[in-house]
Order: sequence, then C-alpha cells, then structure tokens
Amino acid sequence: MRRAVFTAAVFFWAGAAVAAPAPVEDLAGGSDKVARLERMVKAKQQSDFEMMQRLDSLQREVQDLRGLAEQQSYQINQMLQRQRQLYDEIANLQAQPAPTAVTVETNTETAAASLSETASYEQAVNLVLKERKYDAAIPAFKDFIQKFPESSYAANAHYWLGQLLYTKGEFEEASVAFNTVIAKFKTSSKFGDSLVKLGMIAEKSSDITAAKRYYNQVLKDHADSAAARIAKQQLTALK
Repeated sequence: MRRAVFTAAVFFWAGAAVAAPAPVEDLAGGSDKVARLERMVKAKQQSDFEMMQRLDSLQREVQDLRGLAEQQSYQINQMLQRQRQLYDEIANLQAQPAPTAVTVETNTETAAASLSETASYEQAVNLVLKERKYDAAIPAFKDFIQKFPESSYAANAHYWLGQLLYTKGEFEEASVAFNTVIAKFKTSSKFGDSLVKLGMIAEKSSDITAAKRYYNQVLKDHADSAAARIAKQQLTALK
C-alpha cells in the first residue's frame, strides 16, 4: 500500500513540473538582447550617416580648391601669353622691311625739348609702335638718353635704340646700345633680351662661339624668361 501511494506521488510531481510556465527571468533576458541589438543598429546607422556627411563636405572642399587652382592657372597662363606677345612684337621688328626715311622737322624737335621725362619717352615709343616711323624714333631715343641718362626708362630706351639699329643692319651701333644695358642695368628686364640680341649680332658676324656664349648665359641666368625661349631656339638652330 505504501509503495502504491509513493508511486502515485512521483507521477503527480512529474506532471506538475512539465506543466509549469517558463521562468520570467528568461523572457526578460531575451528582451534585453533585442533592445541592445536595436541600439547597436541605430548607433551604426548614425555613424554611417555622419561619415557620409563628412565625405560630402570633403568632396565639396576638394572641388572648391580644384576650381580655385584652375582659375589661378588660367590667369597665370594669360599673363605669360601676354608677355610673350609683347616680346614677339618687339622681336618681329627685325623681320620687317626697312622703312622709308622720315625727316624730323625742327618744330617737332623743339616741342620734344619741352616734354617731361615720361612724356618724352612715350613719344619715342609711339614713333615705333603707333606711327611706325622707325628712322624718326632713333634720334628720339638718343635725345631721351642724352637728357635723362639716369631715368628709370633708360634701360628700355637703350634697348629700343639697339633694336631699331639692328633692324636697319647697323650692327656695330646696335651692339653699343645692347652692351650699355648689360653694363649699366644688370637688374633690368631687358638684360636677357639684350644678351639675345648680342648673340644674334655675333651670328651675323659669323662668330658662332660668341653667339653660343651669349645664348647660354641667358639660359643660365634668366631660365624662366621669354628671352630664354628665344635663346634656346637660336642654340638649337646652330647645332
């Protein structure tokens, strides 16, 4: 009898254990994991969004810098092109036929005597660039040099004078003008140009050694100038 009662009790407790609900703490633990995962996903999404914003900002900055660099490059190229054009305008004088002699009237000389330093220089330059009166420009530049030997325009005046004489084939006098620039105006922008002209005069005199020496000096001391470009061309033609 006792054995039967004991067996019945065992079956009763076993059934109660099977029918018992899951512990509350296990369900609570699962909810916490889901919440943590949701927070991690949201944090990742926020991080990705902020990263995209930074990338967009950097891309805009790069585009702005690239645009600025392109604009500056264009402006520099325009300046260099204008400098080359001005140099070529002067250099091309030698390719023009000798102009008809122009007589300088006395009243013009009298008027020039009363001009200021700047006006006197501009008048001589205009005889070349605007009026194409090359023969008249020669005495105009000589007169300017005589009156204003220490002028800030003096180096340019000597160079213009040398260029005009070179165009007429008066190479000896032209050499004097260009050598004056070399000797007295070492910081002038016409220094390298004068060396090129002396090299060309040496070529015409069949002194190839001297010509190469002048051209190489330009390339050495004025490598980034328009004169260096002409000197390089002349050297290449000599080889």
